[in-house]
Amino acid sequence: MNSCFSPLLEHLIKTLQYLPGIGPKSAQRLAFYLLDTPKNKTIAQELSKALSDAATAIHYCKKCRNFSETDICDLCNNKSRESRLLCIVETPSDVIAIEKSGGYRGHYFVLRGRLSPLDGIGPEEIGLNLLAEQLKNASEIQEIIIATNHTVEGEATAYYISELVKPFNVKITRIARGVPLGGELEYVDSRTIAEALNHRVNVDVRIED
Repeated sequence: MNSCFSPLLEHLIKTLQYLPGIGPKSAQRLAFYLLDTPKNKTIAQELSKALSDAATAIHYCKKCRNFSETDICDLCNNKSRESRLLCIVETPSDVIAIEKSGGYRGHYFVLRGRLSPLDGIGPEEIGLNLLAEQLKNASEIQEIIIATNHTVEGEATAYYISELVKPFNVKITRIARGVPLGGELEYVDSRTIAEALNHRVNVDVRIED
């Protein structure tokens, strides 16, 4: 780091680089912006407090694994949701994308990732042991909607989930390919997501050679 920077400024710039998509130049630009004027310093202090509060108070819902400030999140506690439907997604961002589509009123299970053995990400790392345990004790669930992304890892994860769920005698469906191959839900428009949910298909997932 440039020696003309003070130790605190160097540390700030280095820390900002932990954020995704932020390199050294972007981090330096952000740091300068936040420290440039009294107004910007106030923004920096508010941002610091918001980050600290969120890091302390926000954890994961014990039922669906989405972000929550309580043990069970508002979506899981919402009695008006359709309890017979469970949609399995990769990330909390996918929950937001599906909710914006307005085409789904069931519950969710958030994997917070996808199977990737080369990276050491197995079934337990994405909560599939918890999913199996929930299914043992949730007789009201009649349909599992697998909404992992249409990527290689997403398809492998969908296959594993379909095999895991089969013994529980529930209907297994997969969101339709209105979601583009290789695409991720958080970047797909709401209308396309709604159509993919409405035209979901029964699962007979096979991994192609």
